[in-house]
Amino acid sequence: MSHSQRYGYAPAYEPPQAYGWPEGPETQEYGPYGPPDEAQVYDTYAAVRAARSYDAYESHAPYEVHEPYEAFPAQSSVARSSAPTVPSYAPEAPAPAVPPSVVPDPVAPEPQVRTPFVPDQQSYDRPLVEPSYDRGPVTGGRAGRRTAGRAAARRAARRKRFVDRPDGLLRLVPQALVVAFLAGGTTAFVAHDKAVRLSVDGDPRRLHTFAGDVGELLASEGVPVGPHDIVAPGADAPLTSGDEVAVRYGRPVVLTLDGHRRRVWTTARTVEGALRQLGVRAEGAYLSASRSRTIARHGMELAVRTERTVTFMADGRARSVRTNAATVRTALDQAGIRLRGQDTASVPLDSFPREGQTISVLRVTGSREVHDEAIDFETRRLADPTLFKGTESVVQPGRPGVRRVTYQLRTVNGVKQRPRLLRSEVLRAPRSEIVHVGTAAVPTSVAGADHLNWQGLARCETGGRPDAVDSSGTYGGLYQFDRATWHSLGGTGAPQDAPPEEQTYRAKKLYVSRGASPWPVCGRKLHQ
Repeated sequence: MSHSQRYGYAPAYEPPQAYGWPEGPETQEYGPYGPPDEAQVYDTYAAVRAARSYDAYESHAPYEVHEPYEAFPAQSSVARSSAPTVPSYAPEAPAPAVPPSVVPDPVAPEPQVRTPFVPDQQSYDRPLVEPSYDRGPVTGGRAGRRTAGRAAARRAARRKRFVDRPDGLLRLVPQALVVAFLAGGTTAFVAHDKAVRLSVDGDPRRLHTFAGDVGELLASEGVPVGPHDIVAPGADAPLTSGDEVAVRYGRPVVLTLDGHRRRVWTTARTVEGALRQLGVRAEGAYLSASRSRTIARHGMELAVRTERTVTFMADGRARSVRTNAATVRTALDQAGIRLRGQDTASVPLDSFPREGQTISVLRVTGSREVHDEAIDFETRRLADPTLFKGTESVVQPGRPGVRRVTYQLRTVNGVKQRPRLLRSEVLRAPRSEIVHVGTAAVPTSVAGADHLNWQGLARCETGGRPDAVDSSGTYGGLYQFDRATWHSLGGTGAPQDAPPEEQTYRAKKLYVSRGASPWPVCGRKLHQ
């Protein structure tokens, strides 16, 4: 049962919330001054009841009248059943004249002891709005005006007491500062927050960040950047809301392009993108990997042979082909040129054909020849102190060796070429010649023969020539020694090879032992 049904007043004038009562148990807000105290509610309802006397209502009142409110014992003498009721839409009736002895003045109730209202923390935290129970005026005669005036006075007194309390103001100041700080922090939060789009290696995502530039954004998102990576815009570029930042990681590629091997870096994710980024002409080229193959972060090896124009001169005519072959031999096969026997090309068949290169095909015919060639021996000369200076003696005669060689005889395109050595082998090794060379001083005096005319004898025998040899080859030298006589006198080798002093010395020794008989014709010259 509602308050209006219990106490018999019409709800058409004001709802119960206007008088300080909650609408239901779930309502906990009473305004900045806290819930109304009991005496204030009693006074308010007493004023309403005085303004709306039971005598002014008709008997067909829409609300049932119950026992009187216990807070007003003076009204118990009035019979509720005799009070007329009127509909809620009827005009207000003036208050009936009731003797004071019958109905006491509701405006001046008996004094009551009331506990003063002390606002708690919850009441300070509520917004400063007018209480709901002060909104509607209480109408109905002199009593209603007096009650409304007292209520206004009480509200003013309450506001004054609340404002005059210093602790209330002190408690509001920090709260206001906290609210202002939170409001400023929220504004700064909204102002520095940026919505950006970050694409890492082609994987886009949208995010919010407080970073001031691109470098701070990448650092906060844990995106490392190396020297071969690309960041657009740059790491020092300022960052604003709505910007797009792209990061492409560099990938190492070991590229073999037309036979040249090198290491390059690319930010493309596929082979086709890498070729386009490196400026490699891939139309008609050979690729060791598919164009759509993904390049991993650690890189890959890629061989590319671009298409080239090569001209071959063969059998008296030129042939040009477009090829991406790796060797000249493969390009010849693609051109339809066959090599037979010893046929070859002007460049190595395993070399890489270049763009615009002209290659001649050589038709080769030929045979082999084998020859035996002599190998010269060396002469070894050894010093011999038993021989006079200028005297040499061949101790070991030299012997030449024999070498067998094989030559290649070729005819290239009908023209004979210089023989080419194919193989060489030694059949007999050469033997060195050993010659003893005298180092002893040659004596010039022989007792009993120094006074003779040796120069006259030499002029008579040979004309004074120390290397003279007769027509038969038996005699030689200044004095025409034969080999047997020469060796018996201590000479070595041939007499004509000995120096003139040694020949004269050996002739003196021969004269001492045999006289002038060895020279039967010219011996007489010794005494002239």
